[in-house]
Amino acid sequence: MKKILLCLFILLSATIQAQKIKVACVGNSVTYGHGIEDREKNSYPTQLQRMLGERYEVVNFGKSGATLLRRGHCPYNEQEEYKAALDFAADRVVIHLGLNDTDPRDWPNYRDDFTKDYLALIDAFRQANPKCKIWICRLTPISHRHTRFKSGTRDWYWQIQQNIEDIATLANTGLIDLQAGLYDRPDLLPDALHPTTEGAGIIARTVCQALTGDYGGLQMPMTYSDNMVLQREKPLRIAGTANVGEKVTVDIAGQKGEAVTAPDGKWSVTLPPMKAGGPYTLSISAASGKLDYTNVLIGEVWLCSGQSNMAFQVSSAVDSQRKAFLEFAARKPQIRLFDMKPRWATSAVEWDISTLDSLNRLQYYRDTEWKECNEETANRFSAVAFAFGQMLSDSLQVPVGLILNAIGGSPAEAWIDRRTLELEFPDILYDWKQNDFIQGWARERAALNIRKSANKQQRHPYEPCYLYESGIRPLEKFPIRGVIWYQGESNAHNMEAHERLFHLLTKNWRENWAEELPFYYVQLSSIDRPSWPWFRDSQRRMLRSIPNSGMAVSSDHGDSLDVHPRHKREIGERLAHWALNKTYGHDCLPSGPLYRSVKFKDGAAYITFDYGKGMHSSDGGELRTFEIAGHDGLFVPAEAQIIDGKTVKIWSDQIQNPRFVRYGWQPFTRANLVNEAGLPASTFRSEASPVSWFRLPDLPGTEKSPSSGVSAPFTGISGGQLLVAGGCNFSDKPAAEGGTKEYYSDI
Repeated sequence: MKKILLCLFILLSATIQAQKIKVACVGNSVTYGHGIEDREKNSYPTQLQRMLGERYEVVNFGKSGATLLRRGHCPYNEQEEYKAALDFAADRVVIHLGLNDTDPRDWPNYRDDFTKDYLALIDAFRQANPKCKIWICRLTPISHRHTRFKSGTRDWYWQIQQNIEDIATLANTGLIDLQAGLYDRPDLLPDALHPTTEGAGIIARTVCQALTGDYGGLQMPMTYSDNMVLQREKPLRIAGTANVGEKVTVDIAGQKGEAVTAPDGKWSVTLPPMKAGGPYTLSISAASGKLDYTNVLIGEVWLCSGQSNMAFQVSSAVDSQRKAFLEFAARKPQIRLFDMKPRWATSAVEWDISTLDSLNRLQYYRDTEWKECNEETANRFSAVAFAFGQMLSDSLQVPVGLILNAIGGSPAEAWIDRRTLELEFPDILYDWKQNDFIQGWARERAALNIRKSANKQQRHPYEPCYLYESGIRPLEKFPIRGVIWYQGESNAHNMEAHERLFHLLTKNWRENWAEELPFYYVQLSSIDRPSWPWFRDSQRRMLRSIPNSGMAVSSDHGDSLDVHPRHKREIGERLAHWALNKTYGHDCLPSGPLYRSVKFKDGAAYITFDYGKGMHSSDGGELRTFEIAGHDGLFVPAEAQIIDGKTVKIWSDQIQNPRFVRYGWQPFTRANLVNEAGLPASTFRSEASPVSWFRLPDLPGTEKSPSSGVSAPFTGISGGQLLVAGGCNFSDKPAAEGGTKEYYSDI
C-alpha cells in the first residue's frame, strides 16, 4: 500500500510539474543580477518567481555583458545561456537586451542589424515552442553618471528604445516598459546601470503585471476626488488604470464614454467639450470596481507653481488683504482648492533616516484631495493663487479650480523632467550638491537636510528633476487651462543658466500636457540683492522668446530686507490680468508698460512702450529711476517726461550723446511709472547697438577724427579729408600698426 501511495504521489507531482507555466527571463547583467547582494535570492527573475507563485517556473537566463547584436562584442546568441533558454522551451519569454549595444564597439558599426537580429532571436524562441508568448522590454535606465553617457551612450540608448518599440509591433510581441519604474529612481542605480535589490523588485513587479494582466483593478490618479473641477470647453480626457482587457465606462452629466484597458494597464476616455456647470457625479466603472466622485464642477482649472512666494499663505498676508480674502471665502464661491503641501519643509535641520528613505521613494507630498473654498481652506492656501482665482471667478462667473504645487526655496531645475535635462542641459545633473549652476544656498541647505544619509545618490527636493518626478508627473496630465508661476529667487545668481532652464521648463510642461498652455509668471520683486536688476530684465526679455506667456511685475511691492513681501493680492490680480486678456479675450490691459524701443535724437532718448496707454507716475510726483549713458555705459540719473501720452523722453546734461537707457535698475527700486490701469512698468535696460570697427589711413592733411562720443557726418575720404555722416561715432584709438587709426560705428 505504501508503495502504491508513493507512486501516486510521484505521478501527481510530475503532473503538477508538467502543468507549470515555464517563464524564461532572457537578458544581460540586469537580468543576471550583477551587483545584487545574494543574487540567487534577489535577482529580478527570483523575485518574479515569488510573485507568480507555484503555478509558474521562472528561470534566469541572463548573461552579463551580452549584446543583442550578433556582430556585437558579446553576442547573446553565442552564449551557453541562449542555448539553455531554447532547450527550456518556455511558455512565456521575457527578453531584455540592448543595454550593452550602446557600447561604441557595437551600435555605431552595426545598428542596421539590430532589427534583423532581434527578429531572429524572437523567431528562435517561437521555433523552440510555437505556443510561447513573448514580451520584449524597453531598456532599464542608464544614468547620466555612466562614463560614456555624453560621448554617445545617451543618444544611442534612445535610438535603441525606439527600435525596440518598432520591433514589438513588427514581431507582434508584448512590450514591457522597464524604464518607467526606475527612471525616476537614480538612487536604485548605484553604478549608473545595475539596479539594487529594490530596483530588481520593481522590474519583477512590472514583468509580473504584464504576464498576469493584474494591475490592481480600477484606479485613478490622485487628482481625482470629490469636489474636483474638470476643465470646460476642451476635449475632456479621463484616464486611469485597470486590469488588462477590462472595459471601462465613464459617465458625467449625460456624457458617456468607454475604453478597453491596454496591455500596459492604462486606459483613457475623451469626452466632448462641456460647458461650465455642476455639481455633477463622475462615475467610472469596470469589472474590477466602481468609483463615484460627487460634487464635481465643470469650469476653469489652473496649476499654480513655483517656490515660497507662490506657497506664501493667505494667513501671512497683510491684515487688510487677509481679511478681504477670508470675507470672500466665507461666501463659499465656486472655487475649489487642491493643495499639494510637502511633508517636510526644507528648513535648517537634519532629516532622519525614515524621512530620507521616503524622499528616495518620491513620497515628498502629503496626501490631499479637492476641497471646497471656505475660510479655513482659503487661509492655508496660496495668497497669490487665491487672488488670481478670485479675479477669474468674479470676471468669468464660472467655477474655478486651483492646483497649488509650490515648494519653498526650489530652483527651476528641480521642476524639469530628467530626459529634458539629459538631452539639453546635462551638465546641471552632475554632482549637483557641488555644482555651481545650482545656487549655493540651495546646495548648502540640501546638504544639511540629507547629512545623515549614507546613500551617495540620496534624493532631495532641490535636486534637478526631483519636483517634476514627485509632484508634476503624478498629476498624470490632469486637464488644465494654464499655469501661473512665481519662482526665480533660487536661480537669480545665474541669469544665463536660468534663461536656458526656464525655456526648457515651459517647453517640458507643454509637452507633458500636449498643448501650448498659457504660462504667466511673476517677475522678481525688489530686495537688496545685487543680481536682481539683471535677473528681472532677463525675465522681461523672455516674453519675446516664450510664446503664449505673460509677466506680472512685482517690484513696486518688494521689501528691502524680506524676500517674502506680504502684499500678494496685487500680484495675483496682475497674473489674472494676463489670463483675462490673452486666454479669455477680455478687453483689459494685461500688463503695465513694457519697454519696446528707444530712439536717440538731439541729446535725448525717446522710449516707447507696449501697454503704455495713460502713463503717469503712481504717486503724482516726478518720474523716478530713469538713467542714461553714452557708449561707455556709465549711467547717470536722468530727467524723464511723458510726452504725447505714450512716449517717455529722458535726458541728462551730463550725457550729450546718449546710447543706453535703463529704468528701475536698483535691487530695491522705487520706480513709479504706471499706465492707466495702475499697472507698473517693468525693469528694463535698452539693448546695446552693434559696434563695427574699421580702419582709415592716417593720410597727411586728414582731419583729426572727432573724439569719443561726438557725432559727425561721414561719407568717406576725399582729397585727404575725413568726411563723416550722421549717426557715426569715431574715437582716436592707438593704432595697431604705425600710421593707422581705428574707428567704430554703431549703425
